[in-house]
Amino acid sequence: MTVVIIMGGIMSGIFTATESAAVACLWAFFVTMFIYRDYRWSELPNLMYRTIKTVTIVMILIGFAACFGAVMTYMQLPLRITEFFTAISHNKYVILICINIMLLALGTLMDMAPLILILTPVLLPVTNALGIDPVHFGMIMMINLGIGLITPPVGSVLFVASAVSKQKIEAVVKAMLPFYCVLFMVLLLVTYIPAISLWLPHLFGVMGG
Repeated sequence: MTVVIIMGGIMSGIFTATESAAVACLWAFFVTMFIYRDYRWSELPNLMYRTIKTVTIVMILIGFAACFGAVMTYMQLPLRITEFFTAISHNKYVILICINIMLLALGTLMDMAPLILILTPVLLPVTNALGIDPVHFGMIMMINLGIGLITPPVGSVLFVASAVSKQKIEAVVKAMLPFYCVLFMVLLLVTYIPAISLWLPHLFGVMGG
């Protein structure tokens, strides 16, 4: 039911992604306390403390990532890196691997949202000039930045997993190593086989071709 609330709320337009998450939390609290009764009311203060502790870690991390992103933007570092890679070659496939390297590197240092805002207007004209479909490029960018979210040193999802599981970052990263390999394979497949990204839009007729 929680998945239905989140996905249904977003897809129907009733909630934004943030609002659907909040409603899902309220639903999960109701189910836990009143239906399954997994916790007693006396345990509620401890649950609140653990929740606040986890959220605080994440918010501090997001705050530092935002500050770091602002400094990088002020220094025009993403733009300089983009210009460097695009000057290497005019070959479509070489440019794609360069973009992947750049996005993976920046994704480990900055949060996803500022990177999307900074790099999309810079990289989209480059990929359009090379004949790369915008949807295909969008999928490449999301996979790269998604990998960045679970990669040190600023992988916010990695820190959340560490806090929730009460494991050290090193232990979480070690357990993630096989998944990194799979994610890199998926990234290469999506990068060099556009049909993987485009078959669904084509199926529903929202794109030509």
